[in-house]
Amino acid sequence: MPGTEPEPIPASAGGWRSRLRRLWSQPMVRHLLLGLAAALGFLLLTSALSPYDDFQVAQVAVYALALAGLTVLTGANGQISLGHGAFMAVGAYTTAMLLVDEQVPLGLAVAASTATSALLGLIVGLPATRLRGPYLAGLTLALAVGLPQVSVRFAHVFGGEEGISVPPPTPPDGVDPQRWLAWICLLTTLVVLVLLANLMSSNVGRAFRSVRDDEVAAALAGIHVGRTKVLCFTVSAACAGLSGGLLGLGTAIVNPGEFAPALSIGLLAGMVLGGAGSLLGAWWGAVFLVYVPQWATSISSSLHLNSSISSNLALVVYGLVLIGVVMAAPAGIQGGLRRLVRAGARRLGRGDGAS
Repeated sequence: MPGTEPEPIPASAGGWRSRLRRLWSQPMVRHLLLGLAAALGFLLLTSALSPYDDFQVAQVAVYALALAGLTVLTGANGQISLGHGAFMAVGAYTTAMLLVDEQVPLGLAVAASTATSALLGLIVGLPATRLRGPYLAGLTLALAVGLPQVSVRFAHVFGGEEGISVPPPTPPDGVDPQRWLAWICLLTTLVVLVLLANLMSSNVGRAFRSVRDDEVAAALAGIHVGRTKVLCFTVSAACAGLSGGLLGLGTAIVNPGEFAPALSIGLLAGMVLGGAGSLLGAWWGAVFLVYVPQWATSISSSLHLNSSISSNLALVVYGLVLIGVVMAAPAGIQGGLRRLVRAGARRLGRGDGAS
């Protein structure tokens, strides 16, 4: 009526949605929420699995951590490494020696393994700034071949071929030891992945990608190319060392056979399979690394193959799967899934417009 105050206009129905979209657009919040959702999902999954399956889930988490560091180095920064198994070995031996000889707490031992591998990555990364392509791959491959032999040469310190037995983490009362191990590995991996995702969304991550795309243009933009490469190598090596420390806990023994050059090659293949530059793709590559050897063993047993063929069948399966994925999805499994989702969204959009 005339002279009366107008009715207040209610907030639009899309107001809260726009606020949620703005909140979701913040990388730190988005990554943290995704990490919490993944932690809840893994908690429910491991609670429903058998102890052996929990152990396998722990192995997947361990390799996903190493692959995440490698995908930052190779996928985001363009540096090819065939020596990440060596960084894992450094982390594993550091953790084992601190737990057995010094009896330090588990958290401190794992942190020390991360720092030790990061230091080695810093040392290797310095000459790597002047190497590219096959030359850098050759340097890191030499590291993967030579470093495990140090434990054989100094057997009185590192245990030689037999290695060092690692005490498993003590679970709380009522918790299965394998489930407790899986929770430790999963939680550590998820925390590191959230940190890496935030790093890749920051100016540092953009510097990584700029150096990968064009070093000259990155230098003209004010980016210190050498320092950026060394930093990326250090971060990647730290992830590998942490992964190696967790791997030693899972296998309960650390010896040079666990870190043969084939491990470094398998990590590179797993990264390509999952999707170079994709942190989510690291999970696909880890599943590939954990389950393909088991499937190959089952196939050889069912076909009654001799030992020489059986021992190399996993490598054959690696190659066939890798060739198939690269031909079908050059960006890896995660890239292929992303492309399918976008294609489905476009079709849905066209369908809504037509209706």
